[in-house]
Formats: sequence, structure tokens, C-alpha cells
Amino acid sequence: MAQIPDALPFSFTFDPATTALIVIDMQRDFVEPGGFGETLGNDVAQLRQIIPTVAALIAAARKHGLPVIHTRECHRPDLSDLPPAKRDRGKPSLRIGDLGPMGRILIAGEPGADIVPELYPLPGEIVLDKPGKGAFYATSLSDDLAKLGTKSLIFAGVTTEVCVQTTMREANDRGFTCLLAEDSTASYFPEFKAAAIEMIRAQGAIVGWTAQTAKIVEALND
Repeated sequence: MAQIPDALPFSFTFDPATTALIVIDMQRDFVEPGGFGETLGNDVAQLRQIIPTVAALIAAARKHGLPVIHTRECHRPDLSDLPPAKRDRGKPSLRIGDLGPMGRILIAGEPGADIVPELYPLPGEIVLDKPGKGAFYATSLSDDLAKLGTKSLIFAGVTTEVCVQTTMREANDRGFTCLLAEDSTASYFPEFKAAAIEMIRAQGAIVGWTAQTAKIVEALND
């Protein structure tokens, strides 16, 4: 068993043999200049700054044999899995499915929907295309984790308060023990990240625990 004494709200214990790392939506359209995130008026630098820590977490997971699962929020080219309520909200300069600087925005197979090169999946790692915020909705994630015998999940990625938190809540409801790597997750709005982290670990880890990436790596190395 591995232990992170400095996790919050209290020490987190997990078995690396039954733990997987889920990296949420580290995609070019969200993280790189010119992508969908920037067309919404966001500062993508807030997200890009976590790439080194996410890379360190992925490297540690791979070193110690933890499955690494990557997710991408994207839709079918015919938009059959894109509800109008999602496509038509707000007043962005470009919408999902429109042609942007990196291809059609958030469409499966387009360059912008793919994962940033610095964190690219290795052959054999699970990559899930998800049409919703949570990674369990309309994907094979539940079946994949069952086949792996997973009991605990470590989370990284973006954005903290939307896709990461949604997936953690979904996982919590399914009986998984969840840990969020605080400095390997980010939001376009730092105050939203801070609030989401507080919500996740409130009331005795009601959704899950949080810890710094270095402490997670240290626990895996012990």
C-alpha cells in the first residue's frame, strides 16, 4: 500500500496495483493559443502552466505500472451526439463543429481535438472520446476500469470545476476512491479551481482527496 500523509482533508492510502490515472481533456483546442478555449475569451496560459506537472505525474504512473487513461471531449463529425443546448449557448466567435485554426472545433479526428504533444498517449493506453463533461457518460470507462480491477483513481487535467470535477463525482458515485492532483489540474478561472478543490475535499472528502503531484510521485516511489 502507498500513503500520502499530506493529502487533504487527511491522509490518503491506496494500492498502486488497483489504481489508475485519468488525465482529463488536455487537448489542443483547450490548451493551445488559437483553440476553442481562446475563442471563448479565455487565457489558455492558465491551462498550459500545468503541462510539466501533468507530464511528471504521467511519467510516474507509467514507471510504476498504473494504467493511464486519457479523455478527449469531442463529437462525431455529423454532430449527432451534440445537443443543440450545448452547441447554441452563449455568443462565442466559433461554435463546436465550426472550422477553426486547428480544424473543426471539438470534432473527433480533427487536430484541435487531439491531446497536446507533450502529454501524448503511448500505444496501448486507453483514449476515450466523450461527448459530455463526465468521462463515464456515453463511453466505455466503466467497463475499462472493471477489466483493470481498478478501485482507486488519480485525476489530472482540465478544467477543474467542469470536466474534472464532474468525472470525480461520477466516479465517487460508482464506489471509486478518488484523489485529485492539485497542481496537475487547472481552470481558466483560478477562483473556480480553488472553489472546486474545496468542494471536493469538504466534509471529510465527500467527493475525494487532494494532494500535490510531488507527494503522489513520492508515495509511488516509496
